[in-house]
Amino acid sequence: MAPGPDPYAAMTAFNRFGLGAKPGDLALAASDPRGFLLEEVRAQGAGLVPAEGLSSTPQALQMFFAEQQQLRLARETAAAMAAPLAIASANASPTDAKVMDAKPLDAKPADAKPAEAKPKPQEPPVEQRLFRAEAMARLNAQMKAGAGLVERLVAFWSNHFAVSVAKGQSLRATAGAFEREAIRPHALGKFSDLLIAVESHPAMIFYLDNQRSIGPGSNAGRFDGKGLNENLAREILELHTLGVDGGYGQPDVTALARIITGWSFAEAGSETGEPGAFLFKANWHEPGVHNLLGRNYPQTGRAQGEAALRDLARHPSTARHIATKLARHFVADDPPADLVDALAVKFRDSDGDLAVVVSALVADDRAWRAKPTKIRSPLEFVVGAARASDYVPSDPGLYLQSLNLLGMPLWQPAGPNGFSDSSDAWSSPEGVKSRLDSPGPWASARVGPPIRSRP
Repeated sequence: MAPGPDPYAAMTAFNRFGLGAKPGDLALAASDPRGFLLEEVRAQGAGLVPAEGLSSTPQALQMFFAEQQQLRLARETAAAMAAPLAIASANASPTDAKVMDAKPLDAKPADAKPAEAKPKPQEPPVEQRLFRAEAMARLNAQMKAGAGLVERLVAFWSNHFAVSVAKGQSLRATAGAFEREAIRPHALGKFSDLLIAVESHPAMIFYLDNQRSIGPGSNAGRFDGKGLNENLAREILELHTLGVDGGYGQPDVTALARIITGWSFAEAGSETGEPGAFLFKANWHEPGVHNLLGRNYPQTGRAQGEAALRDLARHPSTARHIATKLARHFVADDPPADLVDALAVKFRDSDGDLAVVVSALVADDRAWRAKPTKIRSPLEFVVGAARASDYVPSDPGLYLQSLNLLGMPLWQPAGPNGFSDSSDAWSSPEGVKSRLDSPGPWASARVGPPIRSRP
């Protein structure tokens, strides 16, 4: 397929590689659809969103820690005040109890309306406010994007390195910052940098429990007898890098778990480090040389883990795993094998340069010739509808409700493998019915409720 004035190719550019066209977009892209996409990849600051009005991960967690402390103090105060009353009630004689229960002479009738004003609505908890602010920033970025290719890549990597807000309130406070800080700056950079940024982020560490992992031979491990937690190490190998058939075994999982012991974050009241920020706990780190996939990694503290991750990022199995997932996401559930091979070669030859890999995908005729068999994910469907109508709501409620209705709640997959990229996951009768129902609230918000004629 040669680039040229082709409205069908422009539609493919927006639907296969982007987030759908806004009014007038097809005409802009028709003369050179591939160039239109590549221009977005090459744009300075592609994928970044302004941090204004948003909180960094340490700031978000410090706000969360402070509110949790206030809630604990309020509960303790209420319990302390209630205790004497409970004791007095239990020790009161029957006569005293009657006196205590008697209504005062000036008591108002039960149906009397209180004179004071109604209490103000309670403010949402801090983690919900942070979550909604990040969701709105994400929606704005998706709506303002040219074709939406880079925003699709951000969502792809966010799903590849999945965390879930269902894990706990602190993750609801930080999931958006995780995507903004660890994924967006590296979505078009080196995969090794993306990998290290993700695995050292407090959100990922908390989600996969690495803050609980203590080297058995470390100072802390010898003192209290606690040991390894292999969750993060296993998902790094199985999901994030090599893939389930990538040639590793259980000894490699254990070795990587030992290598990344001590990768944690400073919690509330921590004596070292800024609360909410990454913290390498040297006294938790398993000492010694560790062998991972046949290679020895000497004891260098935090750098030992970074060296292991950089080697995993350059492994041939990682190249194939990432190439397969990219081709499956953008082209077909069962992508052409030669296209996957070509992308894997680009990944290896460029040392995991993601801009080079995605540019090769966009430039490859096989990616354009494939039949349009994939159904949009709920995210692509919702954002595509919003872009087609050129409507951005003033708050993220409608965006979040629609994703919930369609089974893809924001930053809340069922597990660390993220949401499925297979069309079968979204084409069930229930899923199709939900899609038919979902435009109603958007239309009402866009044009207002329907006008009913008077009887």
